[in-house]
Amino acid sequence: MKALGWWLMAVGCLRLASVWFGFFDIWALRLAVFSQTSMSEVHGRTFGVWTLLTCTLCFLCAFNLDNRPLYLATFLSFIYAFGHFLTEYLIYHTMAIQNLTTVGIFAGTSIIWMLLQWKAHQPQLVMKVD
Repeated sequence: MKALGWWLMAVGCLRLASVWFGFFDIWALRLAVFSQTSMSEVHGRTFGVWTLLTCTLCFLCAFNLDNRPLYLATFLSFIYAFGHFLTEYLIYHTMAIQNLTTVGIFAGTSIIWMLLQWKAHQPQLVMKVD
């Protein structure tokens, strides 16, 4: 497995922790992510499902880096997640800067790495010489 694949697996595992928090331990989600607002159990579960989807994308992409549509969907999931958290901090004021920084490190690293590797994982054509 390529280094980017290992990174996506690690990020997927970290996202699994957020899934757990969303479903079973909402106080930790409130503390670690949305510390500047109240959050209901329904919001936690919705966040958990959304995060489970992005986690699934990370795992699938890690093993299929040459699948362009899957790669793009995973890349966009990082863009969307970072955009979501950025608006929560800048517009809605539901996050502390420390929480945004943590999200920014993982999402930002993933976005940059996936951009740098954009064409590196395309299937190679094998030329047959007779």
